[in-house]
Amino acid sequence: MDRRPLGKTGEELSILGLGGIVVSGLEQSQADRIVAEAVDRGINYFDFGPSYGDAEERLGPALEPYLKDVFLACKTGERDKEGSSKELEQSLRRLRTDHVDLYQLHGLMNLEDVETVFGPGGAIETFEAAKRDGKARFLGFSAHSEEAAVEALERYPFDSILFPINFVCWFKGWGPQIMQAAKKRGAGRLALKSVARTFWPKDGRKYDKCWYEPYEDSEKAALAFRWTLSQEVTAAVSPGHDGLFPMMLDLAENFRPITPDEEKQLRQIAEPLTPIFPQDD
Repeated sequence: MDRRPLGKTGEELSILGLGGIVVSGLEQSQADRIVAEAVDRGINYFDFGPSYGDAEERLGPALEPYLKDVFLACKTGERDKEGSSKELEQSLRRLRTDHVDLYQLHGLMNLEDVETVFGPGGAIETFEAAKRDGKARFLGFSAHSEEAAVEALERYPFDSILFPINFVCWFKGWGPQIMQAAKKRGAGRLALKSVARTFWPKDGRKYDKCWYEPYEDSEKAALAFRWTLSQEVTAAVSPGHDGLFPMMLDLAENFRPITPDEEKQLRQIAEPLTPIFPQDD
């Protein structure tokens, strides 16, 4: 599996990352098998956080044999110093390690989030202490808001940003602004929602761990995934449903850049679809 540099960190990540939610809710033996196969097939990038059910509890034992060879990207949804510090210590215990490679603010949604993080007693104090104390090598954030993402990048020299880079959203105007802001500041770009199609129909969703409707057809999923990885990004995180992970491994191992004709085809596919971003507050 190809690897690419992550911004200015000096690290190289596999172009597919395993999102911890993939192993959430599974038996430990299942989680062990998924992680072992992922590592065997070239994945070194693992993204997780306490909001993904029991993902950290499953990843701890599964990743323990490989800790020296993988890149751990942890998240906290807490916005203040106290809450984020508690979550960091909890995540370290669960992952059976004394540090993570990348510690991220999880899902900045609006300017209020940003103000809280950087205000008195905000989570940024935990982040800076974690880097100073060797508990986090790099600092980043994920975002579902263009406004919040751009503002956060203005406020702080983050090493990376994780955000949706999805062809339907992009062709309808959501995403390029974040990409340009991240490139301008030299932050590494990590992608979410690469194989998202649109929202689930009103009669219900098929997968509990996937709030959007993903492409399951391997040909269309390949086009969507290849488009994302043809942008200026390091890697794309897998969708949450564990049943899709084998397909994602195959797609990553067989990646090739999107062609102009294929991008034209994707624009036609995107035209009737409702993008999953932006979302109403």
